[in-house]
Amino acid sequence: MQPSQKRNFHVPLPDALYQFLSLEAERRRQPTTTLVREVLEEWVQRLRAQALHSEIANYAARHAGTSMDIDAELEAAGVELLVERSVKSKPPSRKAGRK
Repeated sequence: MQPSQKRNFHVPLPDALYQFLSLEAERRRQPTTTLVREVLEEWVQRLRAQALHSEIANYAARHAGTSMDIDAELEAAGVELLVERSVKSKPPSRKAGRK
C-alpha cells in the first residue's frame, strides 16, 4: 500500500485486548495505531507467505512424477556431474597383500 493511500477502520475491541494494546504501545513508546498497523502488516505478510507455500505445495502434489515435475535433461546432467565428482574424489584403491 502506498503511504499516501491510507484508510481508516473503526474496530470495536474487547476491553482486555484494547488495554493490552494500549499498554504495549506505551511500553514501546509509540502510538497505539502504529503498533496495531505493524501487527496487522506482519499478520498479512504471514498470511500471504502461508498462501504461497500452500499454492506451491498443491502444485507440487498435482504434478509429482509428471513432465512438469521432472526435467529429464537436468536430472541426467545432475547425475552425470555427481558420478564424475565421485570418481574424481575416490582415492586409488590398493589391493591388500600386494607389493
